[in-house]
Amino acid sequence: MSRFRKTVTRSFLPKKIDIREMPVYQYVPDSGLKVHDRIYTWGLAATGALGFPALLDPKIGKQRDLWPSPRKMRFFHSFKIRDVACGYGFTVFAANHSSTSFSLFGTGINTNNQLGCQLDVVKDASLAVVTAPSPIRIPQLFRDCKFTQVACGRCHTVVLSDHRDGAVFSMGNNSFGQCGRPIVSDEVQQRHLPIIEEIKNIEGKIAKIVCGQDHTLFLTENGQVYACGMGSDGQTGLGHYKNTGIPELVKGDIEGEKIVDISSSVDATLACNDKGDLFGWGNSEYLQFNSVTDDCQLNIPRRLPISEGKVIKVAAGGTACGFVNDKGQVFVWGYGMLGQGPKVEYLKKPSLIPDPLFGKNEVTPDIHVTNLYASTGHWAAINNKGELFTWGKNRNGVLGLPDKRDRFFPFRVILPIFVKKVSLGPDHSALIGRSLV
Repeated sequence: MSRFRKTVTRSFLPKKIDIREMPVYQYVPDSGLKVHDRIYTWGLAATGALGFPALLDPKIGKQRDLWPSPRKMRFFHSFKIRDVACGYGFTVFAANHSSTSFSLFGTGINTNNQLGCQLDVVKDASLAVVTAPSPIRIPQLFRDCKFTQVACGRCHTVVLSDHRDGAVFSMGNNSFGQCGRPIVSDEVQQRHLPIIEEIKNIEGKIAKIVCGQDHTLFLTENGQVYACGMGSDGQTGLGHYKNTGIPELVKGDIEGEKIVDISSSVDATLACNDKGDLFGWGNSEYLQFNSVTDDCQLNIPRRLPISEGKVIKVAAGGTACGFVNDKGQVFVWGYGMLGQGPKVEYLKKPSLIPDPLFGKNEVTPDIHVTNLYASTGHWAAINNKGELFTWGKNRNGVLGLPDKRDRFFPFRVILPIFVKKVSLGPDHSALIGRSLV
């Protein structure tokens, strides 16, 4: 046995190798390597919101109502991507290219002219459904502007330009004043030419725009918040439950504070200031704001007591709320699939989603979440490695995962890109990701 062991040891004993003599393999060329931003969409295809006509026309390809896996949009292959936003059955893109003067595009449902004035407008009738990204006309005065942000609600769209004054425009249904212009009681959008107007009455340059279901919020560079639209649940935060057509300054507990982030996807609103404090207002039927009120609606911002660190990002969904603290940890509360497992569907206070579910472990201890998104029943998070995680109700394949099953915990969406931003609609989703080509 000793002789055999000795023979084997000599035969398989590794030789000492000089690392300088090892071969070098080059898989990616040094020259011509460029970084590009790409747009991916997935979810319900029947509305045209994904921007792939082949999914709807059997003459072009196989007709499909759903597309659950993220699919790259080749339309914007050579564009400089600025932003993307998902509404209720439609999508708006901010992207520019040297070959066209247009920098705003839309696809999907257009019954309320939420996609603006399309090039295909014939007389007084615009397309009710647009199946591929189409240019949106902007008033002549601002035709040379590029657009940096877009936000979409149920039937309206708001866009922010890079104009020196930070001009912002709106289009779509204004039944509750969500477009930031006076409410006309008998106005029926689909019977008139599309209305695209500049929103005024806001002091200071706008830094961020947010659309709830039927209201709009504007965050200025100096940290003030303006609001307009439906106020039946107090979601505008203006101290009443009325509809507001002209943006007004939101006060309450955020007055005098420098707000740095704000979120509202339905009728509840969250905000945080530069000190890491958390504020909330709007719908509280699922006790989102039970720490400061017993009422089902809160019509003015209130500071929410928390002990989970400084808040840097907020996400307000339909029935639940969440935030990311300065350690990159995710906390959620409210009602629904909260990422805490199948036995947890209701939380009165912010609760931590374990860090390992977002990629943190002993091998990668530096992983942390940088952004959080919430919609009507599902969530998305991005970590500092550009990895995307989704969970919640997988209606119409909105989670971007291989099947239609709901997810009670965050699951990673495998993509060949560095994810920068996600937009969640109730029936479809979109993202901007950076890739090497």
